[in-house]
Amino acid sequence: MKHQERPSWDPSKVQIHHPTMRHEEEEASFQDHVAQALAKSPYFAISIIIHVLGGLILWLITTAPPVEQHKPQIHSQVTQQEETPEEEPEEKPEEITPEKEPEPAIQDTEVSDHNEEDLQDDFAEVEGEEQNADSQFDSNQLNDVVGIGPGAGGKYGGRGPKGKYRIKSKHHKIDQVIRWGLEWLKNHQDRDGHWSADEFMKHCPSGDVCDGPGNPVNDIGITGLALLAFLGDGSTMRSGPYKSVIKKGINWIRQQMGDDGLIGTENGRQFQYCHAIASYALIEAYGLSRYRTLKPYAQKAVNYIQSARNEYGVWRYFPRDGNNDSSVTGWMVMALKSAKDFHLKVDQKAFEYAALWYDQVTDPNTGQCGYTKRGQGSAREAGQEDKFPASKTEAMTGVGLFTRFWLGQDPADQSVMLAAADTILKKPPVWNPNDGSIDLYYWYYGSYAMFQVGGAKWKRWRHSLEKALMTSQRKKAHARGSWDPISAWGESGGRVYTTALGVLTLEVYYRYSRLMR
Repeated sequence: MKHQERPSWDPSKVQIHHPTMRHEEEEASFQDHVAQALAKSPYFAISIIIHVLGGLILWLITTAPPVEQHKPQIHSQVTQQEETPEEEPEEKPEEITPEKEPEPAIQDTEVSDHNEEDLQDDFAEVEGEEQNADSQFDSNQLNDVVGIGPGAGGKYGGRGPKGKYRIKSKHHKIDQVIRWGLEWLKNHQDRDGHWSADEFMKHCPSGDVCDGPGNPVNDIGITGLALLAFLGDGSTMRSGPYKSVIKKGINWIRQQMGDDGLIGTENGRQFQYCHAIASYALIEAYGLSRYRTLKPYAQKAVNYIQSARNEYGVWRYFPRDGNNDSSVTGWMVMALKSAKDFHLKVDQKAFEYAALWYDQVTDPNTGQCGYTKRGQGSAREAGQEDKFPASKTEAMTGVGLFTRFWLGQDPADQSVMLAAADTILKKPPVWNPNDGSIDLYYWYYGSYAMFQVGGAKWKRWRHSLEKALMTSQRKKAHARGSWDPISAWGESGGRVYTTALGVLTLEVYYRYSRLMR
């Protein structure tokens, strides 16, 4: 094939267009050049065609309607909390062994009254929303949790200096009596956080030593009672004048817990009482203080309570031994109900069997509640039966009536509850050291039961209660604020037990709101 000679390019024939050239002239000249180039060069023609086709394809692509691409989206849905009990996401209690892996410490410097510096405990501060508020009393969260009671804090909303049910009458001295009692308890707390039944007087000044030791086997129980008294006044582990006292005490209780959740050891007949009361304090401290690191310990305490209950009954001195009594069961129910309020895992059957038990041991006509069976009076320490006759007290009736309120029963539907109140009123509080009628255990439960009843019945009880406790409190020297342990169970619990119960009893005005309206 003969090679075709390409035409030469003559620069003299290139035209430079002036910017003022008319559009028609520019377009005609361009067409002429294209025609000449196509006529002279097939390669150039092919190049032009290819470029035109490429431009056409590109134009079609860029001018086509865009295809909508769906990007993955994250949808969040916010649901408003209803003012009804609502379960938190379940958290599996973790097995924590502080001895091997101690938690980060918190330094607490507000302990000048104890002459201690750099006090540390094993609780870690919690990051997040729970750190933004001092305690449950500062919000209305418990209205959602508990679902009963007016004002912030629901059932617990009367506590603290702004509590709705605080005594506001200027001539009333109950607040002062309570304050003295709390100060005495604070001044007799050991450095490690617990209260000693028999050695509390080591904190007394020389020459002014308090008397009234108790049995040291009850240290866990009386420590729980003392902590409940401080919590009942409105302090928590995060706020209030006694937050350091509570924090130390709860830390000590936590350290007494075994792998099975039992606080303490199986020592004697009272260890179930001690566990129930200490658990009650531990659970309240967890719920009201918002300490998440405390939750596994509170749940373990609850788990032990539930494992100790008789399969088709309630509780007594030893786990699942087939025996039941109204007194131990009362404390267990209080602990479990508090646990339920704060979203811990609780078996509803425990409440059902407790209700059946109190029906079984209660006289339907008088409302009188028995100890282990219907008609049986309160137990007494060995050798104390004559000194403190069971006929002088209605302690079990008080336990039964108050527990019924916590189980959700209403006097409007349960006539036996009003009958029980009338029976309690027949034995009002009287501070008489000579007749064996002083029983702070009875006065504690009787007061909380009658406060729930309210009305004229409560006013009658209240009048006797104030006279009995306000006039008998020690008001001088180092013992000021305490009560002498001359009541039933006073020798066993000692001055710490008696004082803690005295304070708790007078806190009845605001520790819990009325559960029924």
